[in-house]
Amino acid sequence: MHRITIVTDAWHPQVNGVVRSIENTILHLSDLGADVRLITPSGFRSIPCPTYPEIRLSVTTYGKVAAALERCRPSFVHIATEGPLGLLARRWCLKNGRPFTTCYHTRFPEYVAARFPVPEAWLYRFVRWFHNAGAACMVATQSLEDELAARGLKRLVRWSRGIDTDRFRPREKTPEPFGLKRPLFVSIGRVAPEKNLPAFLDLDLPGSKMVVGDGPARRQLEARYPDVLFTGVKHGEDLARLFAEADVFVFPSRTDTFGNTILEALASGVPVAAYPVTGPIDILADHRQAGALDEDLRQACLRALSCAPEAARRVAETYSWEAASRQFLDNILEANDVMPRNRTGLKRVVSRVIRKRSGTAGR
Repeated sequence: MHRITIVTDAWHPQVNGVVRSIENTILHLSDLGADVRLITPSGFRSIPCPTYPEIRLSVTTYGKVAAALERCRPSFVHIATEGPLGLLARRWCLKNGRPFTTCYHTRFPEYVAARFPVPEAWLYRFVRWFHNAGAACMVATQSLEDELAARGLKRLVRWSRGIDTDRFRPREKTPEPFGLKRPLFVSIGRVAPEKNLPAFLDLDLPGSKMVVGDGPARRQLEARYPDVLFTGVKHGEDLARLFAEADVFVFPSRTDTFGNTILEALASGVPVAAYPVTGPIDILADHRQAGALDEDLRQACLRALSCAPEAARRVAETYSWEAASRQFLDNILEANDVMPRNRTGLKRVVSRVIRKRSGTAGR
């Protein structure tokens, strides 16, 4: 069994795509012969992130992170985030001659530049420095890969995402959920400036609007839009039922690198309205009956009303966490296999994985 240590600054109690992607991948990696260990902020003292207190930043030392990594005895190291833990893990890998992989989950430069007077060009210089030291940087979509390659990132490989189509599924809709008139337009996710929610909430649309989630902008937006229902964070079956109640799922963000909630909506049989940007365009561009993309978000919302729930569901069924987890593992094995000192051991690992898949392929 090969040991993978994942270092991430994003973890519970945060509710976001990074956390969900990591935890869902971990659930399937054990079936592929992996023993996964996590290094997260839960193991260290932390402080609230400035302007975003829901995110905790670890306050620790190189020695403590190095000791945590050595206790894990990793065969492979994957660094998920560019935060304090990610930086210290990167330092440990380079100091010890250990290859590592990374992932570009979040538009870090844009988010920081929106909050502090730091030029994006400087921040992308940091991004190149951080990721280009690794053996591979995983990205979710082709459009993101093209964009990052143009910005000088190297060794980009694909890691898609999945969806639990058992939990997120079409359900019978209630006539007036929460007393709201239909059609019901819903946005689900972090209630934060980078999600561009006013672009949705300002629209003149028939029926009602609902926002599910929490974040630093919630109080301000609730006061500004008294006719919109803000439900706060929902989990599990409660969340799945809310997805299924929507007539249209509205995704107003222009800065997400994928958009896991898009898949959750599609799996629920709910068409999606979004801008034609990275994430939505990769998922929906070839599936016009499952949603609508338009620079005029109002037009996208209105067109999505006539899209087919069955088409939305069919798109979601092409994604699975099992396939995404295999892709993640393959990326790690291939990235590390380019390192001569690991070549022999990795060939044995790859052979075991192939044998395991062959033995289960017909089940």
